[in-house]
Amino acid sequence: MTTEFDLGALLAERGGERYELHGKYLNHQLPRMLHTIGFDKVYERAEGAHFWDADGNDYLDMLAGFGVMGLGRHHPVVRKALHDVLDAQLADLTRFDCQPLPGLLAERLLAHSPHLDRVFFGNSGTESVETALKFARFATGRPRVLYCDHAFHGLTTGSLSVNGEAGFRDGFAPLLPDTAVPLGDLDALARELRKGDVAALIVEPIQGKGVHEAPPGYLRAAQELLHRHKALLIADEVQTGLGRTGDFYAYQHEEGVEPDLVCVAKALSGGYVPVGATLGKDWIFKKVYSSMDRVLVHSASFGANAQAMAAGLAVLSVMENDQIVANSRAVGERLKSRLAALTEKYELLAEVRGRGLMIGIEFGRPSSLKLRSRWTMLQAARKGLFAQMVVVPLLQRHRILTQVSGDHLEVIKLIPPLIVDEADVDRFVDAFTDVMDDAHSGGGLMWDFGKTLVKQAVAGR
Repeated sequence: MTTEFDLGALLAERGGERYELHGKYLNHQLPRMLHTIGFDKVYERAEGAHFWDADGNDYLDMLAGFGVMGLGRHHPVVRKALHDVLDAQLADLTRFDCQPLPGLLAERLLAHSPHLDRVFFGNSGTESVETALKFARFATGRPRVLYCDHAFHGLTTGSLSVNGEAGFRDGFAPLLPDTAVPLGDLDALARELRKGDVAALIVEPIQGKGVHEAPPGYLRAAQELLHRHKALLIADEVQTGLGRTGDFYAYQHEEGVEPDLVCVAKALSGGYVPVGATLGKDWIFKKVYSSMDRVLVHSASFGANAQAMAAGLAVLSVMENDQIVANSRAVGERLKSRLAALTEKYELLAEVRGRGLMIGIEFGRPSSLKLRSRWTMLQAARKGLFAQMVVVPLLQRHRILTQVSGDHLEVIKLIPPLIVDEADVDRFVDAFTDVMDDAHSGGGLMWDFGKTLVKQAVAGR
């Protein structure tokens, strides 16, 4: 007997209940938050770097699903690869054979980091970090991993232990015995290494929270220190990898840096099938999988599934054939330079930083008395409200999706699909300029919305 299931009919019948269903059965705070800031849109269709609503209005995506949509949505090459792999009806996930797709994807990934030798495939960024933590501890025989202040490496228990933000950690102790050091502080790193129990340092070459780049020379000097003390360097490239920063991996911006383990995910999925990968040196993998008895000592039930591997292979093919990394570098430089030029015009705009298509726009205390009093009011209620005040009109007025870079930060992070073009850059800069003009006028709807946010922040304490 064949069971019939009509997905289109189900969505047509129940799709309008999306926010009610989420509020009832999933995280009830998400629809509440979206309603509060006016982000409770109903998007009907998506392609590339754009969404469309039921009225046919297009929205520019400058968020890329927090970096997942590196090639934009529904890339035709990735779609075809997934259709092909489903139609092939492979004998997938038998667990007791070796399918070709994982080996082919590992080979192609490793070609972009020739100093690394092997890959473990999991299902997410946090899982790739968990793998690196386990492998580093086992390979070195040491318990402690260092991480940087304000780092973000995931939210499962192991990766949460190397998360540098208290707001994510609160209430989930006890965590693993790991230690934070300031990003760029080699003396602090050396002090911890001298204790002799450090397995590794895990670091984002550019931190996602706040978009802070490691200082020039830091990664190479840290690598030398770590190796001198027989510890490992783990590069978390979950968000920065696969072309985001204008290099295939962000660590490659600095000559001579060769991490022992590299974590990737997000864009490797093509936006379709969750996938994470941990790349590492041969000796580390051989130490973890030291005998046939240990063949399954670290594994993942859905790791290396055919759909994820096909998506990953298609993504890398597009990146290589369509020069996606070069586009990220060139378009990112155009976007960053145009925004940076505005710092001289707007006193509320403090700094524009980042690399490639990972850009942070930071706002700061203005100099004029009228604006300064309004800024102080927002800061007293909750730090980060001004950045949220900018995000909302970008969506409501200009149909551009952005978001703040982290809680209590006056920073907007731009991580659009890597396929955006100059027209998209011009659209964003024009919209941002309009919002900044409004903010500096000292009145209008933007500051009225700010008062609403203040009331909600105070009420939520």
